[in-house]
Amino acid sequence: MITITAIIRVRPDAAEAMQSALAEVAAHVRANEPTTIAFYVSRDLDTPHVFTTYERFVDRAAMDLHNGSAAVARFFDTAKPLLDGPVILHACAEVAAVSRAGSDVA
Repeated sequence: MITITAIIRVRPDAAEAMQSALAEVAAHVRANEPTTIAFYVSRDLDTPHVFTTYERFVDRAAMDLHNGSAAVARFFDTAKPLLDGPVILHACAEVAAVSRAGSDVA
């Protein structure tokens, strides 16, 4: 399993727009990417203009399919003017996981 964690900091006045843009990517993943096992979006409790995504892919090809999608390209076009610093990305090989059924939201 391949994972990506992204930390995205936007201007405080852009937080709602970022949440909406991330929700659009999540909807695309849900409808079109069966090899994307999970796509989570979180918003920091103390700094609500900081978002984290956690993405799980069956393999590198699935990750490349996701990252090369039109939905991700649209997201970055939308996100770029909202950002307050670089997006921090970590692509990793998963070494352990626990998941509870029925946790899908939004």
